[in-house]
Amino acid sequence: MTTSIELKKQEFELSQRQATALSSSNIVPTAFQNNPGNCLIALEMAERMNLSPMLVMQNLDIIHGKPSFSSKFLIARVNNCGLFSPLRFKFEGTPNTPHWGCRAVSTDLKTGEEITGPLVTLQMAKSEGWYDKKGSKWQTMPELMLQYRAGAFFARLYAPETTMGLMTSEEMRDIEAQKKPSLNEVFQNPPQSDVVDISEMQ
Repeated sequence: MTTSIELKKQEFELSQRQATALSSSNIVPTAFQNNPGNCLIALEMAERMNLSPMLVMQNLDIIHGKPSFSSKFLIARVNNCGLFSPLRFKFEGTPNTPHWGCRAVSTDLKTGEEITGPLVTLQMAKSEGWYDKKGSKWQTMPELMLQYRAGAFFARLYAPETTMGLMTSEEMRDIEAQKKPSLNEVFQNPPQSDVVDISEMQ
């Protein structure tokens, strides 16, 4: 008689073989190529989400060693979860002013109640440090970024199971850009000294 431990061992070994096969493919995203470990984690997430492993890998970004989903993937997940009507986005305020903002709105399919997500504004993006970071898409695509962030907030608030507790790729990039260097990084790359060697001036 096969025990539950033996079954789990067999399932893990099967997953390992699948992960190895996926990692050898050159059509999976770069973060998964020649990396069976990352593929194994993606397989486990795909099983929990009842999705195709390839779909999960295509939308899972590894940013500084941390997994995150793209905003458009989370919006699609909410739209297909069966609980709400497809997300729509309502803008408020005058475009390109601090109080210009966006909300994700939907309808609860069971009760018919309108569900309104949190308001995301350009002022919020500036206050949180998202807007002014180097290479920020908030400066070049503010309308799209407002919708992405509003959709992510809606998913996290009303359908957290679709996010698996992960932040979006866009949020991760905004946060990483704000981080100060660690002590190890400072010691490895010390700033240039402003002290002048007087002996060199003589």
